[in-house]
Amino acid sequence: MSELAVQGGTPALQGLGDFPAWPQPDAAEERALLEVYRSGKWGSTAGQVVAEFEQEFAQYQDAAHGTALVNGTLAIVAALRACGVGLGDEVIVPPYTFIATASAALFLGAVPVFADVDPQTHLLDPTASAAAITERTRAIVPVHLAGRAADMDAFRELGRAHGIAVIEDCAQAIGTRFRGRAVGSFGDVGTFSFQSSKNISAGEGGLVTTSDPALADALYSLVNVGRVRGGGWYQHQHVGYNLRLTEFQAAVLRPQLRRHPADQELRESRSQQLRAELAQVEGVQLAPPDPDLTSHGHHLFILRLPELGRLGLRDAAVHALAAEGVHASPGYVPLHRNEAVITEARQVAARLGQPYPEAPCPQAELVSTDTIWFPHRYLSGTEEQTQALAAAIAKVARSAAELGSGAAAVK
Repeated sequence: MSELAVQGGTPALQGLGDFPAWPQPDAAEERALLEVYRSGKWGSTAGQVVAEFEQEFAQYQDAAHGTALVNGTLAIVAALRACGVGLGDEVIVPPYTFIATASAALFLGAVPVFADVDPQTHLLDPTASAAAITERTRAIVPVHLAGRAADMDAFRELGRAHGIAVIEDCAQAIGTRFRGRAVGSFGDVGTFSFQSSKNISAGEGGLVTTSDPALADALYSLVNVGRVRGGGWYQHQHVGYNLRLTEFQAAVLRPQLRRHPADQELRESRSQQLRAELAQVEGVQLAPPDPDLTSHGHHLFILRLPELGRLGLRDAAVHALAAEGVHASPGYVPLHRNEAVITEARQVAARLGQPYPEAPCPQAELVSTDTIWFPHRYLSGTEEQTQALAAAIAKVARSAAELGSGAAAVK
């Protein structure tokens, strides 16, 4: 009889309970919400909770300024706009990322240009990025995927050498540090998300960090309907929008920010345990350690199953893991193969009389066939649960023949 639970075996996590849900409600958030509610100051123009959170979060990420706003997508839009990106400009992005990294450029009438990723880390490749730069390139957006830092030394050098803005997409990298310094402080700006799945969450929300006072002022104006600091209420000196975060959301975020170091410590411990358990498992490929990665953000635990991917069995593996009690994800479909994104990018370029720079991105296509993600709640369980999680992954990784026969039977 098969060991796989999907074929009648015993689930690896049976009897161990579920991993902690996310987000985790806490009495501190409840008290903070009630305090804002009872104050009657629910918007950031009346209260001080958003301003306090902006300052605290920027300090946590080693930046001088923070501008909170409604979500992580519009954080990227605002960052691009503040850096001068507009109609017809090209923005270099990785294809292996959430759609917002590319759609933010399209929102401004700019053209997302895809550069391939490093297959070992899933991160934007600096060499591929350099090859994608043209005279129309205005910005580059390295994404700190899953909490692992992109090579910010290389991307800062690219920015300096070519006079282009570097915008760090830190949506999955709260607390990530590269060479001892927090992400979001290396580029011209850094963008963060507080959407439900993120390691600090208010359901929705975003924030942009920068240490450039001029960019901080531009971001303030963009988020506050074109007003300037200290200016008149109806003296809109720029075109801006109401993108403000509410006091309620900031009230939920502040206690989580205070707890984040302890949460991060637990995730780091469980990640190290999981890596040790999987290190010698045949068929499992983990990203190599990075000595420059001082602190991993641990939004996701990512691995590759190259043999199962080659056989077209990655999705069958995800299904088999669910039967073991582990709800993993197959991850992204590369954006350069997303019809909605690529069609609009081509249309924008065509309207401007520009050729669209097509990019093959073979490494992104490869990793999209064999990668599996585990959300960060799987790094918050007990040691026993983590050991069982590793056993479930190992069981599935070693079962190519059984997964293949099961997939054939389904067809």
